[in-house]
Amino acid sequence: MKKISAIVCITLLLFSCSKNNDLMPISDLGNDARYLAHIDVETTGLIPGYHEMIDIGLVITDVQGNKIDSLFLLIQPEHPERLQQGAYDCNAFNAQLWRERGAFSIDNAVDSILSFHHRVCGDKQVLMVAYNSHFDSAFLDHLFRHADHSWREMYHYFILDIPSMLWGMGYTDPQADEFMAYYQIEDEPHVAEFHTGITGAMVNVRIYKALMDLHK
Repeated sequence: MKKISAIVCITLLLFSCSKNNDLMPISDLGNDARYLAHIDVETTGLIPGYHEMIDIGLVITDVQGNKIDSLFLLIQPEHPERLQQGAYDCNAFNAQLWRERGAFSIDNAVDSILSFHHRVCGDKQVLMVAYNSHFDSAFLDHLFRHADHSWREMYHYFILDIPSMLWGMGYTDPQADEFMAYYQIEDEPHVAEFHTGITGAMVNVRIYKALMDLHK
């Protein structure tokens, strides 16, 4: 019986080692020339095409999460009267204040985003990264369509989202609260006046970089 048990243990050990050895090595991130565009937007509500963007934060990084450049724009919506209370509570949008701060028109905002992209990214392949990717990409799509452009002029059609990355690593909290607390990742402000697209984009970068650092 002891002999059989020993054989079983050895077999399981060999099988376990074999499984580990069969794992595909991770990609060579250091030699990956692609860029990532980490995007977060603030809006007047939840419905793309009816509600509008009021700002955008955009951080360009390499695939390891190292920051290359960033852009933050205030955008003047054409229908500020559609502002939802929930959106105001989140970002404190005020049409008059936005005008005083020099908010961009939609057309000028799109031109500025495109110019920033061409200056920073050149002809590199760039993938969009967001936390609520369906939300951010939908509003970005409407913004660009309004100006007779497409965000596909800048980014690959694949969009990466932070919660799926966390989930794939075994961290299934979609809010990432536990992950951020454990790895001491600084959160963005939750006071409406200081809660912007760039603060959201930067916390996304910090989470992404923490995930990439786990592979080192």
